[in-house]
Amino acid sequence: MESLVIGAIASLGAGLATVIGALPILLPINLTQRIQGIMLGFGGGVMLAATSFSLIVPGTEAAVAQGQSQASAALIIVAGVLLGGVFLQLAHRFMPHEHFFKGKENVTHNNLKRIWLFIAAITIHNFPEGLAVGVNFGNNNIADGIPVALGIGLQNIPEGLVVALSLVAEKYSAGYALWITLLTGLVEPIGGLIGAGVVSIANFILPWAMAFAAGAMLFVISDEIIPESHRKGLEKEGTIGVMLGFVVMMFLDIALG
Repeated sequence: MESLVIGAIASLGAGLATVIGALPILLPINLTQRIQGIMLGFGGGVMLAATSFSLIVPGTEAAVAQGQSQASAALIIVAGVLLGGVFLQLAHRFMPHEHFFKGKENVTHNNLKRIWLFIAAITIHNFPEGLAVGVNFGNNNIADGIPVALGIGLQNIPEGLVVALSLVAEKYSAGYALWITLLTGLVEPIGGLIGAGVVSIANFILPWAMAFAAGAMLFVISDEIIPESHRKGLEKEGTIGVMLGFVVMMFLDIALG
């Protein structure tokens, strides 16, 4: 019971780091077209690095730790990534997104749809991260659980900033952007509770969940984020953002293990 509580609190703390990352939107920042291009690219870079270092690599390691061969682990990751991509494609086609457009002025439907798919991908990716935190604490492995929770929390800071900036750029209020950012982070304690409470089941689904989230994020990066960051002649700004986002997230993942 103690490990369940600690796991839930740790994953909640990691999830709340998204809101900490979003706080700069309260500052009087002028989001010019160039800054928006860089930040959108930054979001794509963060997601790309998280796909590789936070999801695919640890997902493969988790599958091998379960007794899978390297080839079987690779097949699990491939299948999960493809399923995640298919899921986002279906969401792209059938998501009832009209609700998000109502009452918004000077904003295109396609742009809002991109932003909400981006937020959906971040939210999906937060679940297996919470699961990983919960599994560590559920195994009574607090020595490993605390660094995992801390590392994931620090990774969530730039993700929270990108989510919030994306919403503010689409004329949403700062308060609304903070609220949505909080909701994306609150998916983590749900995963944490499941991971800590049902360790054996969570251990089994962890590689699949990580690969699924990686596929969802790859879909959004390729289909929406990078093309959008290159619109209106902002190719260089978008590319600079992708590079910066990738190296920031890569540093956090490698430095924090």
